[in-house]
Amino acid sequence: MLKRSLLLLLALLLLLALLAPAAETLRSLTILHTNDLHARLSPDQEGRGGFAHLATVIRRERAAAEACLLVDAGDFVQGSPVSTLYRGVPIFEIVNRFGYHAATLGNHEFDYGWQLIPQYLGAARFPIVSANVVDPQGRLLAGRAYVIRNVKGIRVALIGVIMGSLLSYSTPEHMGGWRTLPVVETVRQYAAEVRDRADLVVALAHLELAEQPELLRSVPEVAVIIAGHVHGALESALEQDGRVLVRSASYGRELGRLDLKLDLPAKKIASWTWKRIPIDSKTAPPARDVAADVAKWDARVAKIVNVPIGEARREVATLSLKSLIEAAMRDATGADLAYMNPGGIRDRLRAGPLLARDVWNVMPFDNMVVLGKFKGAQLPERVTAGRAIDPAREYTLAVNDFIAANQATQLGSAGLVFTGAGKLLRDVIIQYIQKRRVID
Repeated sequence: MLKRSLLLLLALLLLLALLAPAAETLRSLTILHTNDLHARLSPDQEGRGGFAHLATVIRRERAAAEACLLVDAGDFVQGSPVSTLYRGVPIFEIVNRFGYHAATLGNHEFDYGWQLIPQYLGAARFPIVSANVVDPQGRLLAGRAYVIRNVKGIRVALIGVIMGSLLSYSTPEHMGGWRTLPVVETVRQYAAEVRDRADLVVALAHLELAEQPELLRSVPEVAVIIAGHVHGALESALEQDGRVLVRSASYGRELGRLDLKLDLPAKKIASWTWKRIPIDSKTAPPARDVAADVAKWDARVAKIVNVPIGEARREVATLSLKSLIEAAMRDATGADLAYMNPGGIRDRLRAGPLLARDVWNVMPFDNMVVLGKFKGAQLPERVTAGRAIDPAREYTLAVNDFIAANQATQLGSAGLVFTGAGKLLRDVIIQYIQKRRVID
């Protein structure tokens, strides 16, 4: 009887060993992730974000992890006066203190011209990888498509990729002949290349909204996708056959934490959990070293941006700001019509006293105002919507140079010829508010 019981017990133990990974083959890995920081060095008016507060939370979460990676899915720069005036380079000096293991390029890394990207690569004390931005000879702009990091014995391949529509987010002079390779095919190629040398393949994916789940569906060799470009966070992670895609909020208002249990022999995820950690300046004290860096750079721009320009008696959010900016362009140029792309509006104006800094946050881009003269019949519907337009009359239209260079996506038209008005759009907005003093 005893012998039979022992045999049954041994059989049960053998069955359990065959059905489930042995405990010693399961390893814990935490991936902390950010995206679209956009140089928002200080907390917003609600106390969210701020690089020094983000650094505190990163360090706290890393200390609580068994094995940890910190990664970013692109767009470190463009979004604050320090970035605009110093062309993004100081942002890398500051984020070096975070301890990133890898990052990828975002479309806004091209805003100051592709020539700045080698400077970013040199300034970053972590690898910046991008698999699908190439020159006509197929050479990679970032120099490498991926990096393999060993985290306490876990080999993690990190592949960088950017949206296929990159050219529509820039101007020809900023791109300088660089182009993008197809997203899915390129990631599939490099995932196959690293598969034998890695226990886990991760994509750092600065992609359009539709491209993100497509990559998850189409490349099963990639177990984790850390997504960026879309500023809104996912309410819950996307999963496909045990693989996972995550995306946290922009501007450093959140830190994503993905906790994995990895079956190393099978090279797959056994289980996972994901959470978004709010960065609240009221509860996360600033890291002193990062706060000192932020203060140093902010002091260099203070005389330019901490200038009172007027008052807003109510909050002015995207749609109202669009109308305000269009009115400012008409006022500055005498144009009959103006059009502002909503995607180019990067913040809101809060109620209360306004500084030039507030407009810099709304309009960090160095876009110029341009003008064109067109018959009413030539005007795009996005410009004429809700207006009575005479098809035979000639109208002067004001837009910014980014819209003019990307008419197909921004206006839904092509072939319209614009000439420069010699006015920086940000200055036009500041002068418009100064002239009126009060925004009702």
